[in-house]
Amino acid sequence: MKRNIVIATVAALALAGGGTATALAATGDDDSSAAAKKSSVQLKDNDRDDDRYDDDRADDRNDDRDDAKENSAEAKAAKVTAADAIKAALADSSGTAVSAELDDEDNGGLVWDVDLLKGDTWHSVQVDPGTGKVLGSHTEKDDDGDAKRVAAALKGASVNAEDAAKAAAAKGTVTSVDLDDDGTATAWEAETASGKGAESDWKVDAQSGKVTADKSDSRDDEDDADDNDSDD
Repeated sequence: MKRNIVIATVAALALAGGGTATALAATGDDDSSAAAKKSSVQLKDNDRDDDRYDDDRADDRNDDRDDAKENSAEAKAAKVTAADAIKAALADSSGTAVSAELDDEDNGGLVWDVDLLKGDTWHSVQVDPGTGKVLGSHTEKDDDGDAKRVAAALKGASVNAEDAAKAAAAKGTVTSVDLDDDGTATAWEAETASGKGAESDWKVDAQSGKVTADKSDSRDDEDDADDNDSDD
């Protein structure tokens, strides 16, 4: 369950303001514990190429190739692994890691967004994927009851987020790891990218650390495809 808070907006402000900006609280319960800084990893914007084609010429195959190219570029640009990003976030802010995701910001910067939970407070920590340094952090009080459910799931898990990321790394470059507490058995969900950018989804058993293919995501993709076909 990813809880990426408003730190992305703050990172954009940081670029416009010369490199740093103070995180702004979204509600009265929010609190900024660090300044957001510009990531050392900047991606090139390839969206300009799409303007050469009319919408009628753009098809699913072009979209898939673009996605694969973007995934490959992000995976190769991230020198810091998901496990190392989680470790860096935990060294900066206390709590238990719930998710980590490699994310491209609006300003072109690539960051690891790591969500931590401590009590009823969520900590969103941004880690530079090039240096491993913490770029900024943001906190938010839990108002919807997610914290209790997640805490209960984490309490029963023998495998933590960092271990799950390391286990999934055997399948490819991990671009996200996230606690799945919606099923009958708690597990970690991980997404990997191959050298060519192909994405794969995995389940990491929260007790044994065993990695298996996440077939539920494949079924969801098929359902989405059927829905799109019926709309045409």
